[in-house]
Amino acid sequence: MSLTEDKAAIRKQAFAARKAAFDLDAGGASGLLSSVLAGYRGVPLSGYMPIRSEIDPLPVMAEAAAHGPVAVPVIRGAGLPLVFSKWTPGCAMTEGPFGAQIPAVEDLFEPEIVIVPLVAFTRAGGRLGYGGGFYDRTLEGLRATRATLAIGFAYGAQEMVNLPLEPTDQTLDMIVTETEVIEVGRGPAPRR
Repeated sequence: MSLTEDKAAIRKQAFAARKAAFDLDAGGASGLLSSVLAGYRGVPLSGYMPIRSEIDPLPVMAEAAAHGPVAVPVIRGAGLPLVFSKWTPGCAMTEGPFGAQIPAVEDLFEPEIVIVPLVAFTRAGGRLGYGGGFYDRTLEGLRATRATLAIGFAYGAQEMVNLPLEPTDQTLDMIVTETEVIEVGRGPAPRR
């Protein structure tokens, strides 16, 4: 099986596991993420607008917005890194590429903490996304300029023992699920 076929098969399996976990989610899945981010109050942060069966970071983003700037990712085009536009609870939103909502009024800044959505993860910080490479390019660029903490946010059911990774894949520093905080231990963290 080719790498592309291998990733497609794993994505199919991981999507099914994520959907099952999503269907059982009664709310409160972001509690541990809130606890982690409490140690970084005021640090510029990016979350994401959940689509389909992604675990929901919005309660944590709203909490963080009371202490400092919060952004959501904006796709500029294929092969380009993401940019981040300021988000506040209740701000006007519009539909962006792939159906994710983005702020109607663009106000860009670079986050020091990035909450990363994913399809599957490993305990070593490996991440399988949707295949566009947006977060890999983005994290590589952010990490080249400053300490950037990449936190994968997912249901525990999305964990895999191994993932087919490529040299361009960026490792997560931490994975937070609804039941566990997995510290991967990469480089320096942003200022607290």
